[in-house]
Amino acid sequence: MGARGELFTTQIYLENRSYFFNVKENRTGDVFLQIVESKNRDGVEADRHQIAIFAEDMQKFLQGLEKSLDYVEKDRKQRQKAAKEKRAEKDAKYGAGKKVYRVKSEKGEKAEKRADDGIKRTGKVIHIVSKKSTDNE
Repeated sequence: MGARGELFTTQIYLENRSYFFNVKENRTGDVFLQIVESKNRDGVEADRHQIAIFAEDMQKFLQGLEKSLDYVEKDRKQRQKAAKEKRAEKDAKYGAGKKVYRVKSEKGEKAEKRADDGIKRTGKVIHIVSKKSTDNE
């Protein structure tokens, strides 16, 4: 038995996270899996989270994990299919490989559609024009 009851350890290193899968035995002889996630920030180990799954619960845990992975895979395929259909629809409408650009409407059309709301719109900046009350009101 290794240090702190470790029977087996494996590690996975990702970009800014590390995962440790430790099979351990406690003082009473119970075997469990400890999963530790360690997040690195600015070269310093900042966050560390862990969960423990006991041997009698591992099959249920794996079933839940497999269901989750199946859902993720199914969702990924659906998203790919939807994106492919959207791309095919766009290609059918505008022609394959062509880029579609939005055409700005004429100033007259915009002015007719929009009621005077006291906002002066010039490009990307919106200017609020205050309405001065007249003596007649």
